[in-house]
Amino acid sequence: MTRELHRFKGGVHPPEHKAESNGRPIHAAPVPRQLVIPLRQHIGNPARPVVEVGQQVLKGQCIAEADGYISAAVHASSSGTVTAIGPALVPHISGLPDDCITIETDGRDAWIDHAPIDYQALAPADLRMRLRDMGLAGLGGAVFPSAVKLDPGAHACPTLIVNGGECEPWITCDDLLMRTRADDILQGVRVMRHLLGSTEILVGIEDNKPEAIAAMQAAAARLDFAVEVIAVPTIYPAGGAKQMIEILTGRQVPSGKLSTDIGIQVFNVGTAYALARAVFHGEPLISRLVTVTGHVLRPQNFEVLIGT
Repeated sequence: MTRELHRFKGGVHPPEHKAESNGRPIHAAPVPRQLVIPLRQHIGNPARPVVEVGQQVLKGQCIAEADGYISAAVHASSSGTVTAIGPALVPHISGLPDDCITIETDGRDAWIDHAPIDYQALAPADLRMRLRDMGLAGLGGAVFPSAVKLDPGAHACPTLIVNGGECEPWITCDDLLMRTRADDILQGVRVMRHLLGSTEILVGIEDNKPEAIAAMQAAAARLDFAVEVIAVPTIYPAGGAKQMIEILTGRQVPSGKLSTDIGIQVFNVGTAYALARAVFHGEPLISRLVTVTGHVLRPQNFEVLIGT
């Protein structure tokens, strides 16, 4: 049975410019000599430093802890020495500095000891706090701490939507992530389903990503729970959470309300992948895929350490 899709009001179809960068494999960006790691990487309270200038740190080590419920920890994305704690320039459109921890890398890229989390053995509240301490935040744009979004609270959350929309022109990082790491994304979804109690899992992917759709459908077929992978029309801004909800379910999130108020939660595919790395490999959120494209010699996607 084919799912009935719905239209949201408005929408445009700008030139996509996807082909420039989606034909090359993901490349690991080099470790920079200096990492400038913002303490405000998420909506809510910035993280609170727990290291000092001059201290040696390892890759994956917590360098700033979550400050309250709506917050998330921050970690060293490579090994080295803390050289500064305080205002530094960050890549933000305002041009204003923000509080950061600066690390002079040592070239070893040496990890802390890390191990998987036995998520099924933990109470849901304890698991969410572990994810908060792993620094998980939404990678779709809103950067909301994932532990908060994974708390159904007073609302049942029967429908979980995994957003592979990526409607922005030029950007292809979610496309390449789904093509190459579909199984990991859906293992992250396994944990989301566990915490939210969702019984319907929908993956929405724009129809200009046939390789990603095929990879996610193949990965879904290997699971022991049902995941419906759905091709949706390519129209901007279909990758917005509220638009994706309306396309897939025909329901609108009421003004001033959250999607959980109507029993739906939405996560970006990058967030699901980061969740899988945290739970099944013990890796905090210290990198993400970034599309480097436009007037550059070789447009492609890079896995980039946070703070680069």
